Amino acid sequence: MNDREFNALADMALKRIEAGLERSDADLDFEMVSDSVLEIEFSDRSRIIVNRHDAAQEIWVAARSGGFHYRWDGSNWQDTRHDEDLMAALSRLVSEQAGEPISLA
Repeated sequence: MNDREFNALADMALKRIEAGLERSDADLDFEMVSDSVLEIEFSDRSRIIVNRHDAAQEIWVAARSGGFHYRWDGSNWQDTRHDEDLMAALSRLVSEQAGEPISLA
């Protein structure tokens, strides 16, 4: 995949995450702090950072429970160490930190 394709896919994923967060009624705030970094802040001041990592062509997630890397497999952003897709993982991670069920899918 070339850089242009990667950036387009990663940007679509970040927009999809933002749309899912907007649909939720959870007590959290989020904002794009740069063109490649989405910051999600929870009521307890904890954060999840989602960013596009251009050099590795991956989406990286930093959460209270750890760091995760997702690579495009042709149809989904898949965790490089576990068999979990980005949206399912983020739904789980956001739910854990928010203390309530949240679906971003």
